[in-house]
Amino acid sequence: MMTLFGDPNIWLPWSFGALLGVSILIYVVLDGFDLGVGVLFPFANGAEKDTMVASIGPFWDANETWLVLAVGILLVAFPVAHGIILTSLYLPVAVLLIGLIMRGVAFEFRAKAPAPWKNTWNGVFYAGSLLSSLAQGFMLGMYIMGLTWTWGNVGFALLTAVFLTVGYSFIGATWLILKTEGALQKKAVDWAKGGIWGLILGIGAISVASPLVSPRIFEKWFSFPSMLYLAPLPILSGLLVAYLWWKLSTLPREDDSYAWSPFVAAMALFILAFLGLAYSFYPYVVPEQMTIYEAAAAPEALIIILVGACFVVPTILAYTALAYWVFRGKATALSYE
Repeated sequence: MMTLFGDPNIWLPWSFGALLGVSILIYVVLDGFDLGVGVLFPFANGAEKDTMVASIGPFWDANETWLVLAVGILLVAFPVAHGIILTSLYLPVAVLLIGLIMRGVAFEFRAKAPAPWKNTWNGVFYAGSLLSSLAQGFMLGMYIMGLTWTWGNVGFALLTAVFLTVGYSFIGATWLILKTEGALQKKAVDWAKGGIWGLILGIGAISVASPLVSPRIFEKWFSFPSMLYLAPLPILSGLLVAYLWWKLSTLPREDDSYAWSPFVAAMALFILAFLGLAYSFYPYVVPEQMTIYEAAAAPEALIIILVGACFVVPTILAYTALAYWVFRGKATALSYE
């Protein structure tokens, strides 16, 4: 079995690296939009907040499963890298967990608490969403800068924290365009028009910083023929941004046609940005320090983990797809009774 697909020291780490990347990507896109909906809370009135929560209520638990899967893969498949990354990012990871806990508690309590306390729990939900988004953006910035804590790196990480949060609000707004109607849908279009600029600035900042902090990435981006592999990504991203701006200017429509298109285009834009990062940092799992092949567990252990993943990953995919299929269409009142 070890030689069925060639050298297990190559294809096993690559397979788990790819699975780790896909898990992170799915998490960023799916939990990104429901975090973004929470970040938009201050701009909505009471009834609109209820609809916004209803639009993500059936999905947020399933969305966060992908984060658990990604961390689990990092721990069991790349244990040394897990230790380095989580140790370097201990503080923002703690903030992330606090934010996610606040969101989970607020989800339940805002629906069940007496009316005078509802605004308080709305505030907790917003604060948890904001903390989680900022923490993820900060971790992204520190990862790009090589996980070293210097004033310059922290400043860049704070910048990416803001940009990713605005980017999440953008994809959250596109989700609301898809799932709501009436006045809230119109507001969501305006929110998306504003949020798209934060996403563009965030992608631009990361694109400038990545080749500057690593000669290896600079060589990948600007040497021939390597640059040809990367060239389609910025071109497609530019076309998607132009399409999004044009499409948002035509929405909402009375017949609600094409309400889905901004969300699909936003997902595609996130995917392209992620592919650019993956292309830039491969084969390193710890930037410029450790490759996936150096950090991987023993092939014998990875084979056992792979067998488990063959059952776990399709199960997560299945119930995630089922949730989105069952609760398709416009958001309705969210009730716990």
